[in-house]
Amino acid sequence: MTKFGDLIKVDIPVLIDFYAQWSDEEEEPTGMVLKDVVAALGDKAKVIKIDIQKNEILASALKVKANPTFVIYKNGEMKWRHSGEQDANTLISLVQQYV
Repeated sequence: MTKFGDLIKVDIPVLIDFYAQWSDEEEEPTGMVLKDVVAALGDKAKVIKIDIQKNEILASALKVKANPTFVIYKNGEMKWRHSGEQDANTLISLVQQYV
């Protein structure tokens, strides 16, 4: 299992989607948005989804209270954070600021 610190201490931007899927049948709404972000950014950034229900200690340590919460890290430092839905173009633009 990869440690969180290892995930974010890289020299490319890391966009993390902290989410919770309340039902197995429920389609996670940011899924398609993140696919577009990954397609647009390629290997210039990493995109990671972290389930806050399965990672409660991490979510608590980072004070993640809303679903979804997006965070951008670069070189281990938090650069941007927002709770609530975001569209693909906004996320792409934000991540590109740190490429």
